[in-house]
Amino acid sequence: MINYWPLLGIALVVVGFALRFNPLLVVAVSAIVTGLLGHMPFVKVLATLGHGFNENRYVSVIWIILPVVGLLERYGLQQRARTLIANMRGATTGRLLIVYLGFRQILSAFGLTTVAGHAQTVRPLVAPMAVAAAEKQHGELDEDTAERVKAITAATDNVGLFFGEDVFLAIASILLIQGSLASFGIQLTPFQLSMWAIPTAICAFVIHGTRLLLLDRQLGRRK
Repeated sequence: MINYWPLLGIALVVVGFALRFNPLLVVAVSAIVTGLLGHMPFVKVLATLGHGFNENRYVSVIWIILPVVGLLERYGLQQRARTLIANMRGATTGRLLIVYLGFRQILSAFGLTTVAGHAQTVRPLVAPMAVAAAEKQHGELDEDTAERVKAITAATDNVGLFFGEDVFLAIASILLIQGSLASFGIQLTPFQLSMWAIPTAICAFVIHGTRLLLLDRQLGRRK
């Protein structure tokens, strides 16, 4: 008989994020609850979490990047970014984010998924530039509109990464897809899967790029 109780951990993640609890705390508690409901000893659950934390080399990288980003912001990185975009002719929020979307997708397609991201580029650079571009075209933004521009900037990063990384054949998601298809008797090589990911990436760029151009119109009509 299949035990569905461990799936309660997913519900905890959804509820925790909806209530805006600390993400790290939500994930840790959900993982522990899932393990316990799966009849794993508590010590083994903690050992598994510790092993995953220790094996994830990106954890160390984050602790290095965040102080650097904070130091750059301390000395006016966001202000410099806003000044740069304000001096560029023809720069709009939509056009800027389309360029970033292409940049993110191309780098991800070559496996360089950690070159850009929310902590490294979106918060300190791209989001301030997107808001500055909107203010340059449409005047000072109210808080809700500014937050919407920032949210769309973060979404642009997500779209570029998600649909770009599958083009790179040596990525975990490709191997996961290959394994899932193999379980249904469908045998495909990572190269074949990456080739089929290209049309999807192009469609994602066109669809989200259109949304970004429509964003410029929506910002123009907000008054």
